[in-house]
Amino acid sequence: MTPPDATRPEFHRPERVETIGEGKRSIAVAANAAERAALATRFGLIEIVRLNGDYLVARTPAGIVAEGRVTADVIQACVATGEPLSARIDEQVALCFVADTPADPPAEEIELSLDALDIIPFDGGAIDLGEATAETMALALEPFPRSPNADAILRKAGVLAEEEAGPFGALAGLKAKLEEKKA
Repeated sequence: MTPPDATRPEFHRPERVETIGEGKRSIAVAANAAERAALATRFGLIEIVRLNGDYLVARTPAGIVAEGRVTADVIQACVATGEPLSARIDEQVALCFVADTPADPPAEEIELSLDALDIIPFDGGAIDLGEATAETMALALEPFPRSPNADAILRKAGVLAEEEAGPFGALAGLKAKLEEKKA
């Protein structure tokens, strides 16, 4: 058995560049349970229930273009309470893989109307659609997920709301105490 490569991503789905032609080819990738568990750890998620990428891939003068969709079901932790929150990811993607050092640089500059494409450099003879899928999922996640009852739980724990914690919040607290003394 070969030892795992520490530099290889958890969800590795290489596509050899020489097998990609100018005609669009459909490629689907899906993370297995072990890959999803490793990615959940990497991205700080409770669980990745499902992670898939469906692409149409073709070679263009600009590089290898992959267009398609990334879908996932994940469970994130609420930033305030730690409660598990389900999230569904459904992202359209348009990627252009370009060689770090092109073998044959174009004779003239190529004008790309691919401004909607994310440029991903690659070295070697393969692009990695698994890593591209994982990174797309991570970028689509809610960065600060909050459960619907986070405010109530925080208030019960004695955490002040932002407007209460500012300088005027302190004055409002003082005003309330003065009114109590008057009564």
